[in-house]
Amino acid sequence: MTIRPILTVPDPVLKQVSKPIENVTDETRALMDDMLETMYAAPGIGLAAIQIGVPLNVIVMDLAREGDQPNVKYFANPEILETAEDLSTYEEGCLSIPDVFESVERPEKVKLTYLDYDGKRVTEWCEGLYSTCIQHEMDHLKGVVFIDYLSRLKRDRAVKKVQKSNKLKTGI
Repeated sequence: MTIRPILTVPDPVLKQVSKPIENVTDETRALMDDMLETMYAAPGIGLAAIQIGVPLNVIVMDLAREGDQPNVKYFANPEILETAEDLSTYEEGCLSIPDVFESVERPEKVKLTYLDYDGKRVTEWCEGLYSTCIQHEMDHLKGVVFIDYLSRLKRDRAVKKVQKSNKLKTGI
């Protein structure tokens, strides 16, 4: 497994729409393994392939709390089939927008279908943090980052913060 660099805003690759995969192969699983290693190293709870520059409909996630057993989930070609009418608000963050956290409103529950690590079709209802996180990651697959839901002022401020932080890290 390899830790890969995570793209940050305003990298235009993050605005690309990802493509579906035909089926889960050994190559897909190797990508998922790299993504998981990258996500843990960041550290984060979810990562879409586009965030490491791979425009494929692949997501990894682990919502286990620190000290708990890992609860890894792998998603290929995730699709929301149904959404609840009730909404919930979470303060979201993103590995592609480090150190920026803002409240985003999303459906409280979603019915999801996807292919797992073994290529098996899974259909399930997601709620709470799971629902928020999968919707957040699926937005990445459509070229959307969570700050796109914010006012222009907050969005611009977030991008400038990331750019400033990146300049400090690189010394440029």
